[in-house]
Amino acid sequence: MAVKNNIVTGALVGLILPLLAYFIAEILFKDQLIPDKPGVPYLIAIGINLILLKFIFKADKDKAGIGLLVVTFIVLILAFIFKIKLR
Repeated sequence: MAVKNNIVTGALVGLILPLLAYFIAEILFKDQLIPDKPGVPYLIAIGINLILLKFIFKADKDKAGIGLLVVTFIVLILAFIFKIKLR
């Protein structure tokens, strides 16, 4: 995987899976995948981003890893606020 070592590239790589999860969950299958657990597609995308983060840091792409980490953290907070409801 050829990832340039800058923060913007890492952030763009980190946005791919959450945007894909949004497209699948909200546009294609509106409330049909898992109706009582709407945050699952986003949590799966975040988990895959964290696995990708491990490989980016292992390849010594520190700046790209920081961009990916920041985007993953922001998406996690947004999914927690808007999709996961505490009782």
